[in-house]
Order: sequence, then C-alpha cells, then structure tokens
Amino acid sequence: MDFELSDAQRMILDYGGKLAETFDRKQWLEYSRRHEFPEHIWRQMGEDGFLGMMVPEEYGGAGLGMFEMSLLMEGMSNHGIPMQHLVVGPTMCLAHIARHGTEEQKRRYLAPACAGKEVWCFAITEPTAGSNSMKITTLAKTADDGDFRLSGQKVFITGSDVAHYAMVVARTTPFQDAAKKTDGFTLFIVDLNAPGVTRRPMDMSIVIPERQCELFFDDVVLRQADVIGEVDKGFSILFDTLNPERIILASMLVGLGRYAITQAVEYASERQVFDAPIGSYQGLQHPLAEAKTEIEVATLMTYKAAWAYDSDRPAAEYSNMAKYYAAEAAIHAVDTAVQCFGGNAYTHEYGIFDLYPFVRMLRTAPLNREMLLNYIGEKVLGLPRSY
Repeated sequence: MDFELSDAQRMILDYGGKLAETFDRKQWLEYSRRHEFPEHIWRQMGEDGFLGMMVPEEYGGAGLGMFEMSLLMEGMSNHGIPMQHLVVGPTMCLAHIARHGTEEQKRRYLAPACAGKEVWCFAITEPTAGSNSMKITTLAKTADDGDFRLSGQKVFITGSDVAHYAMVVARTTPFQDAAKKTDGFTLFIVDLNAPGVTRRPMDMSIVIPERQCELFFDDVVLRQADVIGEVDKGFSILFDTLNPERIILASMLVGLGRYAITQAVEYASERQVFDAPIGSYQGLQHPLAEAKTEIEVATLMTYKAAWAYDSDRPAAEYSNMAKYYAAEAAIHAVDTAVQCFGGNAYTHEYGIFDLYPFVRMLRTAPLNREMLLNYIGEKVLGLPRSY
C-alpha cells in the first residue's frame, strides 16, 4: 500500500494554506461571529476549480473522488478554516447528482454550482424524526397532473439561508403504508425560492459562518424532472450520501484537531514559566503527544474510508469508525490545546476556545456517537441489535 500522495493530491491538501494567505482563521472567525457566509471565498474556490471535485469534467468538475475531496477539507481545516458548505453542497449534493441524476439535471445544475454561482444544501433532519430517518413525515403527494405537492418541515439545515437549491429527502409513500420501512423514499431537487418554501434561521451557540435553518414546505409544486433517481426507491441513494458525509466530516475534524495542536505547540515553545518553555514540561508535552498520535490515527482511518468509497467497496464500516474516532480525537486535541494556552485560550486574540464548541457539536451531529457505535456493534461485530 502506497501512503505517498501524488503531486496533484498534495496540491489539493495544500490549497488550504494558499487560501489562508488571503482568508485566514482570524477572518473566518469574523464572519463566524456575524454568522455571515463568505460568498467571495466560495466564488474563489469555484474559480480555482475546487467545488466540483467529485463532478466529471464534462459537467464542469475535476473528475476526482472522495479521497481528494477529503484532502481538500482536511487541508482547509489544518489552517482553521472549515467550510461546512463543502459537506452539504459539493459532497452530498453535487457528487450525487453527478452519480444518480438524469442527463438534463447534470447539464442544468452541475456547472453553475461547480463555479460557485449556485449554492446547494441537503435537507433530511426533522424535528420529530431525529436519528430515526425512517419516520420522516415530509410528504410529496402525487397530484392529478402527475407532478407532486411537497409539504412538511426540516430542521438544522446547514447553509440553507444562502442556498439556491436543496436536495430534499421526502416520503412519497407514508411510513405506515410502505411494504418495508426502507420503501417510499424519494429525493427531490427543490428551488428554495419557489412558492410555498419558507426559511427560518435558528439561533445557535456555535461560532461558524453557516447558519442552521428550519425549512417549511407548503404544497410546493415539484415536477417529475425534479426527482433524483426513481420515485419510492430513493433509500439506496440516500445512504449513498451518508458515507461521504461521515468521511468529509472526519476530514474536517482531523484538520481542526491538527490546527489546535499546531497552535498549542507554537505557544508552548515560546511561553516561558519558571524560567523554561512550558512545552518542556511533561504535564503539557505528553498530552500534546497523545493528541497528535490520535489525530494521525484518525486520519489514516479517514483515508481508508475514502479509498473504500472510491474503490466501490463497502465503506460504511470505515466511514462510521472514521467519524467516531475523529470526533473523539479532535475534542481531545482541542481540550489539550485549551489547557496549554491557559487563560489565553479564552481570548478572541488567540481564538482557541472557539474550536471547542464546534468539534464538540460534531460528536453529536449529524449522527451522534451512540448511533455510530450501534452500527459498529451490530454490523461490524455482529452483536444483537440494540435499538
């Protein structure tokens, strides 16, 4: 197995450093505290060719895979500038329109999104369903004219305040009427400016640029041309989006953990207490060494998950493990960095504590650690189902 990155892959990983020359962690935090999406950076990433990583070249993309997409996120997060829109847009929407969409959908939607001119989000979570996606109630009823009427509510939809389109997971057959619980799902392309769509931003405690919103659908007219894949058979496509989500979030987490450790090491090398750099004391040195090791182990599992996905091999085992362990490693890394910085960790000047709520959130969302461990226990270890 070759662990060396190609020149092209190294360039993708290093793009975060290049971007940080004009949009660094400090600027990212300024946008985050205003909950303002840095649209000019998104456009720049589109112009630089990094939004269509998993889209074929004929539709305006780069024709690469999940591995390269994860390198992009890791590299940006290494510099403290994670972009959640990369998760919900390029990874969960564009890649799957390219993979499952019709030729008309690919021609219409992919090129503008790859160029950064149109923004996408992904909508599945509902207030009463939570982790039990089988029980979503957002319903697209077939109308007399053969089109659909979409009604329901979604919640915690990242970046939907600035998105032009959403990939919406709905039921076209209610749960109680489906022959199997996995039947009756359909994925739709929904114009968020269409009549009947309402967006309501949510007040959140996390310091990030992307806002979370509630989406309300009131008899939104959808056409057959808005269906991704087949009506009532969207479950396989839905779960095809979830492994990439876990991989890309694991990449974000290892990058943020690495950023925290890098900042802590620099600080511990310069900060002097008792006539020596604090990094010379094992009480700080050993925790930083442990955190560094955990981040690099999580990175390897993330790479394995991305490799499996790109190789069309079963990727769920590695994707769930990568997301679980990356979150734990990142939380430990940031907590260690906070302890290293002491009181300075809580100042805006250093911006270290701002990392903690973000990585802690990713232990819970979009799928909590308990559900990840349930999957590993049942599907990997073969233990009895626990829920």
